[in-house]
Amino acid sequence: MENSKIVRFCDCTLCQGEKTPEMSFRERIELCRLLDRLNVDLIELTEIRQKKIDSLLIKSVSQTVQHAQIAVPVFLNPESVGMTWDALKEARHPRLQVPASVSSVQMEYLYHLKPAVMLEKTVDTIRACVSCCSDVEFIAQDATRSDPAFLRKIVAAAIEAGASTVTFCDTAGSMLPDEVAAFLRPLLSDIPALSEITVGYACTDPMNLADACAIAAIACGIREIKAAAFNTDSISLKNVVRILHSKGNCFGVTDHIGVEKIRMLTNQIETLCRAGLGHRINTAEYPGDALHGQITLSAHESKESIQKAVVKLGYDLTDDDLEKVWSRFQNLSDKKDVITMKELEAIIATEAMQVPPAYADVQYVINTGNTIGAMSHMILSFHGKPLEGISAGDGAIDAAFRSIETATGRHFELDDFQIQSVTEGREAMGETLVKLRSDGKLYSGKGISTDIVGASIMAYVNALNKIIYEEEET
Repeated sequence: MENSKIVRFCDCTLCQGEKTPEMSFRERIELCRLLDRLNVDLIELTEIRQKKIDSLLIKSVSQTVQHAQIAVPVFLNPESVGMTWDALKEARHPRLQVPASVSSVQMEYLYHLKPAVMLEKTVDTIRACVSCCSDVEFIAQDATRSDPAFLRKIVAAAIEAGASTVTFCDTAGSMLPDEVAAFLRPLLSDIPALSEITVGYACTDPMNLADACAIAAIACGIREIKAAAFNTDSISLKNVVRILHSKGNCFGVTDHIGVEKIRMLTNQIETLCRAGLGHRINTAEYPGDALHGQITLSAHESKESIQKAVVKLGYDLTDDDLEKVWSRFQNLSDKKDVITMKELEAIIATEAMQVPPAYADVQYVINTGNTIGAMSHMILSFHGKPLEGISAGDGAIDAAFRSIETATGRHFELDDFQIQSVTEGREAMGETLVKLRSDGKLYSGKGISTDIVGASIMAYVNALNKIIYEEEET
């Protein structure tokens, strides 16, 4: 499209308030990697609240992302600016953001500040950011409910202090598209300095009109939109990109993403984020802090806290097994400040209830393909006695588990099954965790191999041996 202006997209998937998907540290890194491949212009992270944890995430994302800018908000104080910049400065394209409420109701009830003090703090924070970073964004929160005169005053002051981007937010999401246009046009006209910088727009989506409001903003001349690749309460990146692909020539605009990129990567992003939404846990019930919704344990947890966490995970360990888990936890805490519940579960699978293998000498052949169903032939021994089972299944792993059941003549409820990569590349090691339930108790097993099916079989047999050992001891 000749002579078109670029609409830049700042992805805010990880910053949608209470509706943000609850994702693990690794999942957030993977999401940012996918967003970078999607070719979004900016990836917005949350502010630093827990210094070690949040700083580590920012640094990890900065090392992972190759093309997109990394944007991180600061609080209205110099200490926050310095701490955030220390974490962000290694990014290839960093941006510091200065969010500030500009409506009377939010200034008074959220910040407990008068307008004059809010303006002063905002200007001082922007200047501190500019001394560190060349790209600084002022975010006028709740701008649509602000006093027009104060809004114009603080925006002009922010630009004079060095802000290179100003974003107007409809935090309440209460405007119709025509009202958005009527709000933005006078601002762009009354503040001449806005023509020299990038102007952005953001809104929430309580009325399912956020996408239409974004298009109205673009029609007014806005050239940066905060949108989410996985949308829960924001402008939908996917929808707006598709609209611009069809109607962008009406406004003389285009973007860096394109619908082909959206088609290629949206499903992966949605799968990753839906998993986060589907596994919300009440963090108040667990010891330790929450890392963006993932339950975590600090390195300084007591033995009693670890015991409570083990119970919450559903395990009933003996005193000896608990001592093994506690000892391994202490060893790991010497190397890490934060340990996730998933890591604790892996410790339980590795250290607790290590038993003599009643089932051993596992051999298997699995046939599968896209034109045939999966079939598994399993051979193993039980206290030296050979057993054999053959079974079909819905995929290689399901067929393998069913053939073990056929061989052993035992069936247990599969409570959980997890797979994760522990190394990268074609010969990556895969780690699996299998949780079987017997008489209401959970038994876990872990397997690791470059063959993910083999790792899954190892984990299943490991858990099965723990059940058999306890039955025979009883």
